[in-house]
Amino acid sequence: MSFGHRTGLPDVDAMTPIVLTVSGRLTRSAVPGLCAELEALLATADTQVTVVDCDVGGLVHPDLAAVEAVARLSLVARRSGGRRLRLRGTRPELRLLLDLVGLGDVVGLAETPP
Repeated sequence: MSFGHRTGLPDVDAMTPIVLTVSGRLTRSAVPGLCAELEALLATADTQVTVVDCDVGGLVHPDLAAVEAVARLSLVARRSGGRRLRLRGTRPELRLLLDLVGLGDVVGLAETPP
């Protein structure tokens, strides 16, 4: 009798992560479009995925429009089954702005490699 060698972790199904990429110069008028894009991603995503990764590394000159976008995207994620928004590639300028307005603890900040 022979048993085949299984690859991967036992009893763990691979889930496709939810990833939204935000880049360029962000304006307030672009925020509703980003929220609609995230809503579309969430509508087709696996319901077991609890974190939404938002790559903001490509933002140019993050300002209060970027902070508004992060706040609204976080709200969209939470309203979609209690998911949490996690920022990746967050530049120091955006981190400072998020802390200044009190959102640093509301959204997760993915660790950046040293």
